[in-house]
Amino acid sequence: MRDEEEPLKPESPKRGGGESGWRAKRANMVERLVDEGILSSRSIIEAFLSVPRELFLPAAMRAHAYEDEPLPIGYGQTISAPHMVGIMCEALELQGGQKVLEIGCGSGYHAAITASAVGGGGTVFSVERHNRLARAAAANLAKAGIANVRVVEGDGSCGLAKEAPFDRIYVTCAAPRVPPPLVEQLKPGGILLVPVGNIFCELVRIKKDENGGGCSSERLGGCAFVPLRGKYGF
Repeated sequence: MRDEEEPLKPESPKRGGGESGWRAKRANMVERLVDEGILSSRSIIEAFLSVPRELFLPAAMRAHAYEDEPLPIGYGQTISAPHMVGIMCEALELQGGQKVLEIGCGSGYHAAITASAVGGGGTVFSVERHNRLARAAAANLAKAGIANVRVVEGDGSCGLAKEAPFDRIYVTCAAPRVPPPLVEQLKPGGILLVPVGNIFCELVRIKKDENGGGCSSERLGGCAFVPLRGKYGF
């Protein structure tokens, strides 16, 4: 038996009928998310249709790729349920050409969706603290043909100052409070999305004023995420 903390390497999808089967499952999932009112933006819908979630899962989990559930990817981490990825992408009001910071790359799926939504003119920087997950995510993104994501190993709770400022920032793990560096690294007019709480938390959206002089915040509802670790985490 493999160490449960060691992420299983995802296998390449089978050619031929297997490919069409994955596409059909993907389309059915997207249709459900649209019908539920979770997905509405054309660019995000197209991103969900184009990104193969099965490539971002351990081989043992691939059969569940298009179930709307979070799934384990190793190191006590999970790939978010598709509906939560959709909720966050819509809340970020993603647009083509934006520079985005993701905290918590995991297996790379959420970054792939975001990168597809902002297009080739946009860039996603994704910070992941686990070395093996960071390497696996970079490999998954390359396998999926996603070229506009840069995976960086480090403490995501501190953001990524050397690449700041960002149009959009989002956190894929629960923080005890909004990390101050993330607010500082947000452009005027930018949006920050972060789950606040201990595992069971509330999704908080912060918008920085156009003049950069202040911020407004709103709570978007309950959610559940693994804890954020690091200087401004748990």
